[in-house]
Amino acid sequence: MRALNPPRNSRPLALGALAAFAAITLATTALAAPQPQPSGKRAKTVGMLVQLAGTKGCLVDRSTRQKGCGSARALKAPAPLLGSRALALSPDGKNLYVASSGSDAIAIFSRNPRDGTLRQAPGRGGCIGLDGAGGCAPAIGLDGPNSVAVSPDGGNVYATSFNSEAVTVFHRNRKTGALTQPFDGSGCVARVSLPGCVIGRGLGGPDVIAVSPDNKSVYVGSFPGNAIAAFNRDPSTGTLAQLAGNAGCIAAAAGSGCATGLALEGVEGMAISPDGRSVYAGAATSQGIAILNRDPTTGGLTQATNGSGCVVSAPLAGCATGTELNGADAVTVSANEKDVYVSSLFNQSVTSFTRTRQSGLLTQKPGTGGCLVFMRAAGCSFGRAVDSPEGIAVSPDGASVYAASYAPGTIAVFNRNRRSGTIAQKPLRRGCLGTLPECAGARGLSGLGSLVLDVSGTYLYAAAEKSNAIAIFRRVTRQPHGPTQAN
Repeated sequence: MRALNPPRNSRPLALGALAAFAAITLATTALAAPQPQPSGKRAKTVGMLVQLAGTKGCLVDRSTRQKGCGSARALKAPAPLLGSRALALSPDGKNLYVASSGSDAIAIFSRNPRDGTLRQAPGRGGCIGLDGAGGCAPAIGLDGPNSVAVSPDGGNVYATSFNSEAVTVFHRNRKTGALTQPFDGSGCVARVSLPGCVIGRGLGGPDVIAVSPDNKSVYVGSFPGNAIAAFNRDPSTGTLAQLAGNAGCIAAAAGSGCATGLALEGVEGMAISPDGRSVYAGAATSQGIAILNRDPTTGGLTQATNGSGCVVSAPLAGCATGTELNGADAVTVSANEKDVYVSSLFNQSVTSFTRTRQSGLLTQKPGTGGCLVFMRAAGCSFGRAVDSPEGIAVSPDGASVYAASYAPGTIAVFNRNRRSGTIAQKPLRRGCLGTLPECAGARGLSGLGSLVLDVSGTYLYAAAEKSNAIAIFRRVTRQPHGPTQAN
């Protein structure tokens, strides 16, 4: 089966450009001296991250050695540079799933909700991989997996695979967390004909996947395909059926069999609002974020062309203009549905938007509250250790925002004002984790690309491609002498 899949060197030139950029930013990191921090006020501890001690704090692929980390299977190159949503937690908090592009597998971990630790079952219960490689359960269409999602009902896990240009469907054992894939054609949708897969549209190099909160829809964003594919999900089986006609996908280019949309070139990140009304897509090449309205009955997506359907850095007819969105990547929505945050690799930024609930409209926050940039930019606040941001996450309590930076391998830690939605980096070493001298030390973060928080907001998990690792952190959720305060 492997011979039928596209070769790994068929990735678009854009991917090479992103990798080159990451290498450049790694070299320039040493030139960015730590900036003076405000003094005279005790820094708040809420939102701080502390890596678990010893081998509990990180797991690396068994082919890799890193002092102080435990060993696991099927963890080669998790969260590749195109893969900011490579981690997914089950709704019951029992399992963590990791898309590992170098292993052609999904690694499966049981999770202890009390202490955040991870354990991998032996044999097929611990991973599912292409053709069953590495002793994993067998799968088809899983060549270069880069994004994974769990349905809110906990019944299914879905993954995108860049090389096979496919979306795979897995049944989840709610008791053990193990995954199985049907081989009757219902377990895989691919852009081209693959054994055991049906053909879908708008799947040219899929990069990100998301399931709607009502369990009815699955959406897939494709980076070189410049498109978002829309599928109906059967709640009883998890099977996917692409919407008919041009409702089945929306793309930047006309004549692709999809509806035509704006600001959809280089789709890398995606988030669905908790109310299920809006789908937001980070589009790296379009330098912006596409705003799509979701029909809760049909699952179809539509986009306004009057300036409310997209926000871009470079002027584009039909879009509003924002700032610092070149290389827009990961997107996340706050739990209260009021704010949206976007990481942008080329601008080395985290941008902040206010969301109008009914319409889903995004408005970039005014002044320095709208953008935070590494090495400074006019009109924006300054951020440390955010020089190639990929993954981004908001804590469930709304007090913190975290950004994963690929090249230096760091996690930036921000306080979030729960009234205004603006963010500010914690001072000194509390403001970042990694190997940079200005950050608190952490293990297993080289090539960091994806972050996920558990539902309680107590533990954060990070996937790092170059370390072949998962790092586990405990998050401080209360002040030493009182409850969490709004920042």
